[in-house]
Amino acid sequence: MEIKITSRKFKAKDTLKEFINEEVKSLERFSDSIISADVVLSYLHSKDSIKIAEVSLSVPGKILLVTEESDEFSKSITKSVDKLKRQLKKVKSKRNPKTVKKNEN
Repeated sequence: MEIKITSRKFKAKDTLKEFINEEVKSLERFSDSIISADVVLSYLHSKDSIKIAEVSLSVPGKILLVTEESDEFSKSITKSVDKLKRQLKKVKSKRNPKTVKKNEN
């Protein structure tokens, strides 16, 4: 999986980039068909220091997009990854429906 990290109006530290890579790579446990991930980090207001993380996952036939806000980028990334885990599970369950009940007459 290719992971692209973009930080708007600031330069992300290497430790933050490593954290993002680890968190996003953990999604591979839930789906082995993830093509790429785009992570965009930005500030909402410079005064309030609200940090936004947008994570976009490309999977065959879909693009999953999540946006989270918090006071730290690491929290925003963790929340985003948790939401994406739920979405990946949902997509996987739709692709692999459980056994279909047969009509009994």
